[in-house]
Amino acid sequence: MKNSINFMDLPVVKTARGILQLPGSKSISNRILLLSALARGVTHVRNLLISDDTLQMLNALKALGVLITKTSENDYLVHGVDGQFPVREADLFLGNAGTAFRPLTATLALTHGHYRLSGVPRMHQRPIGDLVDALRQLGADITYLGNNGFPPLEIKAANINVVPITVRGNISSQYLTSLLIASPLIREMLTIEVLGGIISQPYINLTLSLMERFSVQIERKEWRYFTFHNKHGYSSPGEVFVEGDASSASYFLAAGAIGGGPVRVNGVGRNSLQGDIYFTKALEEMGAQISLGDDWIEVRAPESGRLKAINIDCNHIPDAAMTLAIVALFADGATTLKNIASWRVKETDRLVAMAKELRKLGAEVGEGADFLRITPPRKRELSPHIAIDTYDDHRMAMCFSLVSLGTPVRIINPDCVTKTFPNYFREFASIVEH
Repeated sequence: MKNSINFMDLPVVKTARGILQLPGSKSISNRILLLSALARGVTHVRNLLISDDTLQMLNALKALGVLITKTSENDYLVHGVDGQFPVREADLFLGNAGTAFRPLTATLALTHGHYRLSGVPRMHQRPIGDLVDALRQLGADITYLGNNGFPPLEIKAANINVVPITVRGNISSQYLTSLLIASPLIREMLTIEVLGGIISQPYINLTLSLMERFSVQIERKEWRYFTFHNKHGYSSPGEVFVEGDASSASYFLAAGAIGGGPVRVNGVGRNSLQGDIYFTKALEEMGAQISLGDDWIEVRAPESGRLKAINIDCNHIPDAAMTLAIVALFADGATTLKNIASWRVKETDRLVAMAKELRKLGAEVGEGADFLRITPPRKRELSPHIAIDTYDDHRMAMCFSLVSLGTPVRIINPDCVTKTFPNYFREFASIVEH
């Protein structure tokens, strides 16, 4: 591997095998940080992911007056504020961290303070209008400081009127997650109605499970109505362990399926709260051999040595579905990834970006509003030494590293992985043999 500020050259890999420990889940880390801050009592958060996105949440909470102390490399004590941030006026810069920006918007809109929230230019292109519209139904005072429907935002103290509210669920699950996390701040019964179905449903399950650990239960009627009854807010469970990141696991599990294996990841297993655990089902359908333990997953290549193309609805695995797009390059036939419209509002328009970079490698790609159909090059011979643009998107960089299992590849701006997995390329190097 040759590393530089601008690119990284990955030589062709002969086999992939090994064991590694996953970093903490980004989705769980940022949810737990916010829940710990809003709770009564002190929470010992263990195995917290340290990355750009979690640092944005940590720094924002500290700026809001939350006392957070580091006890070891990935362990923190968070002193909860019982729903009342000590700092009532602040400017918060949140980078490109949607898992910080959306929940903080909802939380701060229901507290009595004056805040301005901003991020990098891409964050200001990621829609937030559905969440703002839902909060305004409660009387929240939120102003767009740029384009309507997008950050940056200004939030002012407002009189909150507790009425049933509605929110669309088919653009991003983060809108509903944000409302759910913020709802106990009202200390009255609140009902949220979801319009249009819920995309990435497992992320809502994850939110509800974590809220329950902090003594708040949400009553759910199917996936349309969510009602909060608890008038006492959040209470610290004392200690919370962040399980390994299932989205990050997908790259190493895919390497095992493509490169022979076995590859084992520790830190996430069959009982994971994360939706991306279903990625193992997709690999299994493609012919890979899967073993699952309580705290580990192991993958080997198919006994036949050849992966099969699949047609799959990716609603439950929006992030890990990107990894499947690369696995498709090593499968026999055309793989179709459906229900991935949410890719368009992520760190970049991932549908456009993925299609463009896959075509560079010689793949035939059909692209629709919410699907990709990927047919590998003839004889599965990928074009060598292609420079893959990553669009400052961590998942583009990590996904396309897997191309090296078939041909040498250059990754442009590899440092973008610091958003969620700063040590990714070092860990990837530990399981591959050239």
